[in-house]
Amino acid sequence: MSAHVEVLDIVAQMKAAERAFVLATVVRTVSVTAAKAGAKAIIGADGTIVAGWIGGGCARGAVLKAAREALADGEPRMVSVQPENQLAELGVKAGEHREGIRFSSNMCPSKGTMDIFVEPVLPHPSLVILGASPVALSLAAQARTLGYHVTLAAPSTDLTVQPDADTVIDGYQLGALGDGKRFVVVSTQGKGDEAALRAAVAIRADHHAFVGSRRKMASLRAKLIAEGANGAAIDCVKAPAGLDIGAITPEEIAMSILAEITEVRRRSQRATNSPAAE
Repeated sequence: MSAHVEVLDIVAQMKAAERAFVLATVVRTVSVTAAKAGAKAIIGADGTIVAGWIGGGCARGAVLKAAREALADGEPRMVSVQPENQLAELGVKAGEHREGIRFSSNMCPSKGTMDIFVEPVLPHPSLVILGASPVALSLAAQARTLGYHVTLAAPSTDLTVQPDADTVIDGYQLGALGDGKRFVVVSTQGKGDEAALRAAVAIRADHHAFVGSRRKMASLRAKLIAEGANGAAIDCVKAPAGLDIGAITPEEIAMSILAEITEVRRRSQRATNSPAAE
């Protein structure tokens, strides 16, 4: 099996496992370079090369830096590693960006040029729903149509129908979760509220929400803190969940929750793509 095929096999495995990574591809070389056009490497979420090869230290530092940034903002970028004299001819300095290309200096004796395309491959956003209420079931179904990887956790005795979810867990012990952006919603609505909320705040997430009134949330907060729960973590839970659109039915409430999650999810992208960020 060639190195190229092996890298693509690992890409498929990491996608299936919902793991975040960067695929770096050499798209152009000039003069003497260790790697040639078409060479590929997989860079994991921890910033290390998982598989493949794109050359030695001359390009590695610049590519790993670009990979970390790509994983953070989800945007691909091009890195051009060139000798200093060629950068001077172009009128650019190492570290400078121009027309979507970041330039880096090649300090190696070979003095070759490499252009590397750095592409982040991010998992589907993850929605973790705790509870088996009508809102929870509707939220799961709607979220899947928007491309979320949905995990629904609830005691099997609470489920009257099979949820439309990627993963269904009996109870609130979730175990390992994927690398993607994660949103957690507690929608127990009277059945296991305390247990579900305790499990929810223990999950790292970009957004936590509770389907219930502020008064109910305050009562649960007091009970959990009395049991030793982290008050600061509980205070980060949005209650009631969802945007205020006057929702009444379970389907409408679920839609309002997804609208709020979408707002949170896209916030950083709007900031990155806004004119002020240019």
